[in-house]
Amino acid sequence: MRPKILLVEDDLSLTELVRYNLEHEGFDVACSADGEEGWLMAQETPPDLILLDWMLPNLSGIEICRRLRRHSETANVPVIMLTARTEESDRIRGLDTGADDYVTKPFSPRELVARINAILRRVRPALSGQTLKYEDIVLDSVTHKVTRAGQSIHLGPTEFRLLRHFMEHPNRVFSREQLLDAVWGHDVYVELRTVDVHIRRLRKALNADGGKDVIRTVRAAGYALDSSGS
Repeated sequence: MRPKILLVEDDLSLTELVRYNLEHEGFDVACSADGEEGWLMAQETPPDLILLDWMLPNLSGIEICRRLRRHSETANVPVIMLTARTEESDRIRGLDTGADDYVTKPFSPRELVARINAILRRVRPALSGQTLKYEDIVLDSVTHKVTRAGQSIHLGPTEFRLLRHFMEHPNRVFSREQLLDAVWGHDVYVELRTVDVHIRRLRKALNADGGKDVIRTVRAAGYALDSSGS
């Protein structure tokens, strides 16, 4: 699955340069030149990482970052701030607001790609080919094997994709619509209640030996991989 990057930047020439380099490296890139639009895009389809300019029309990058951290759907999405501000106080302000990294303009596209990869390896181990782990659950995305407390768990293909998606984004709440897009794909028509059916199957398989329920149901919102359970 190609990592999804949202780039919110009002310098169109820089946008094209960054987009070209990221797509060349295998990323899916969505772009916005407007702060308010970028914030809405992040809410509607949370990406794997956001590149966020500091100074934007209608809504500043700092305010977007604050909003991202206040909402459960986007609270854990990594953010890299892009800015011409070089003062240490500005850098600290950006990081204190919730940014994961800070890149000063002008910057090397290769360095930016390296920073993105470093953050994604930390928050999404599957992107670097590592085994995914959450508490006592281990998922090997290469061999398609899942174990819990050392015991093999047998999952159907859809349940496996659901679990992998949850384990790549632990503690993030996903609506049924977001799960349909991420697991089934944008071009496939599936009823929303189908998600509930597969969530029940995934729960049953994971809890077959009496394990704690790690799939949390969030009323009127969706589901999350969360050790607080349902």
